[in-house]
Amino acid sequence: MPQANRLLSTLFVLLLGATQAFALDGIYTEKQAALGKLHYDKHCGECHHLALRGTGHGAELAGPNFLAKWGNESISRLETLNREQMPAGAPNSLKPAIYTAITAHILRVNGAAAGATDLVAGSDDVIGVVIKGADWDPAAARKAAAEAGPIVFQSWSEAGTIADLAQRSNGFENKKLDDYEPVTDAMLAAPASGDWLNWRRTQNGHGFSPLDQVNRSNVKKLRLSWAMTMREGSNQGTPLVHNGVMFLTHPQNTIQAIDAASGELYWEYAYDYPPESQTLGGPTKNIALYNDKVFFSTYDAAIVALDARSGAKIWRSVKADYKAGYTHTAGPVVAAGVLISGINGCERYKKGGCFITGHDPDTGTELWRTSTIALPEDPNNASWGEIPFELRAGGDTWMPGTYDPELKLFFIGTSQAKPWVAASRGMTPLDAALYTNSTLALDPETGSIVWHYQHVPGETLDMETGFERVLVDLDDGKMMVTVGKDGIMWKLERATGKFVDITETIYQNLFLPLDRKTGRLTYRQDILDAKIGDAVSVCPSIYGGHNWQSAAYISKSHTLVVPMHQLCVDMVGREVAMEDGFGGYGGESNVYEMPGSNGLLGRLAAWDVETMTERWSHKQRAMFLTAALATGGGLTFVGDVDRYFKAFDTETGEILWQTRLGAGLHGYPVSYAVNGRQYIAVQSGLGVMKLLTAARSPEIHQPSGGNQLYVFELAY
Repeated sequence: MPQANRLLSTLFVLLLGATQAFALDGIYTEKQAALGKLHYDKHCGECHHLALRGTGHGAELAGPNFLAKWGNESISRLETLNREQMPAGAPNSLKPAIYTAITAHILRVNGAAAGATDLVAGSDDVIGVVIKGADWDPAAARKAAAEAGPIVFQSWSEAGTIADLAQRSNGFENKKLDDYEPVTDAMLAAPASGDWLNWRRTQNGHGFSPLDQVNRSNVKKLRLSWAMTMREGSNQGTPLVHNGVMFLTHPQNTIQAIDAASGELYWEYAYDYPPESQTLGGPTKNIALYNDKVFFSTYDAAIVALDARSGAKIWRSVKADYKAGYTHTAGPVVAAGVLISGINGCERYKKGGCFITGHDPDTGTELWRTSTIALPEDPNNASWGEIPFELRAGGDTWMPGTYDPELKLFFIGTSQAKPWVAASRGMTPLDAALYTNSTLALDPETGSIVWHYQHVPGETLDMETGFERVLVDLDDGKMMVTVGKDGIMWKLERATGKFVDITETIYQNLFLPLDRKTGRLTYRQDILDAKIGDAVSVCPSIYGGHNWQSAAYISKSHTLVVPMHQLCVDMVGREVAMEDGFGGYGGESNVYEMPGSNGLLGRLAAWDVETMTERWSHKQRAMFLTAALATGGGLTFVGDVDRYFKAFDTETGEILWQTRLGAGLHGYPVSYAVNGRQYIAVQSGLGVMKLLTAARSPEIHQPSGGNQLYVFELAY
């Protein structure tokens, strides 16, 4: 530090009285900070990360970005903000001493020294001085804070972890399934009507069950059959059912085999993962069944195979180093006898980049690895401009893929480049940054990219088209349909990736009028021109539009039923250091209800994908937070944040039945049959989505916890 600045810093410290002494002698005790860590991990770690480095749902609370914003602020202001905003959905609900202890933990992680006296509530000491002492440069901090703007946005850094570990053992003894029937390729291609064998039941991603015992005429007779308490975390899983056995995916990398008719537990396997590897509350969208094994992806970037009969681990294959940030939110899919899965945690700069892998299901051997970022030797390398490979981030795969066994093509969507805003990554929206924000059609045996289609080249607003790829057979051929956060529905020829059609499923103002002949999208000029620090307002929001709550497809009527959110967002990009280990999301946002929505944030819409026209839509205050489930009984089931599980008439959109459960509904509902009886299953427990819903619809009671599986059947 130059001598003049050091003198100014010293004068600043002297003006603050005893603050310098506190910085040297310690302003909190180790015992107090340890108590703060315990409660931080429980109430804050899910959104702000165990290491305090922030996530897509909570601001950074440690490091240079934190100090730039908070260094010249008082400890009292930080503690007051925490008390007013945390825990999410229940602010000011902890004891005052706990908030002070959490503040002590934040100071400790940032390097402040411990001492012999507890931190007291309402301290006016300046955070930067407490942490840095005489090295604190208040003028530089003021400049950085001014460039960052006022602290009014929700800040984003990278995918984070949840600290709340549940008990992983009890006195229960696993029981073996001696009569388990192995799952074959033929079964996966055409499941028995009573089974739910794939993520969306069938490999084509329809989310449709042909069962019709529960139908329009008798759905009002549905009653609860059985329930199962689940582990805490983001409960986004999909139960799989085979021959009357349910394989249930819990948060915290726990798998159970259950009697699907009675709820009786057969076996449980709890994977021993490093707590800091868990991301965003630990969602695991799917597992896979194949031959005599159950496969799942772990938080610490591995794939594990279990014996489907006993739950015993057979093999574990590590894909990447979780300490570099790699993790999973979605599980593997079996295609052509290969176990295919993507990866997450690609928002920070690192040499490995993002990728998709294929594994041998018998041995766990990695068969191939395909980068979702154009490599230097790739023909599309120039789409990243002058950015070197090690500074190319993004291209995560947040969702599982789908498979066409006739074409022998595996389809999966990739997310946008990172950081979110093009200016933050040293690029412009005119730099395509392949293969981000794309549909990839892969050869499942080799991993080679047969074709790719980039939906929005140079995406710059966290509006990726990275969700479910639904394979549909229409009068004009074999198509693939998908909807992005921006609400744009795409229809492509799935053999070639040729563009066919495009339409808006919800109000959007990101793009100029759509070109339905070519599919080319053009951003508004202010979006193209946005520099670091420039805020832009767009609809829909970074939560959608559409999100991971997958659509259901009814092939008989060519109808796609899509859950959506009527939200908008202000987005601003921030400067990000272009060096290894940095990167992240690099954006700040403020989400608000869509103008003209009249406060109706949830939307369920049915679309004819043949004509690309809307059949009907239902709007309501509560956001829909489950995927849609369609059945042969003419029903579409979906759950919302207000704890309602509803059955809609698929043809008309009329609500035919609803029941209110213990917590907000989440995950992927399924339907199956055992001994001639049809069941409907749905999960509850919001995880990090509560950060959005509690802020946008605070009048809706959203209980803490409440992770549960509910199974319904007809009352006779």
